Amino acid sequence: MPKRTYQPNKRKHLTTHGYLVRCRTPGGRRVLKRRIAKGRRQLTVAVFKKR
Repeated sequence: MPKRTYQPNKRKHLTTHGYLVRCRTPGGRRVLKRRIAKGRRQLTVAVFKKR
């Protein structure tokens, strides 16, 4: 059986879908703008550290 496609990795997740990455490109800024307009509470992925 082949390996599953989703192999979770926090750093990879943030560097691909994080806020700073979204801000860098025109398309990413459009995504943020749309999510703000829609009223999304969470604009991008956030990885919280367990305390």
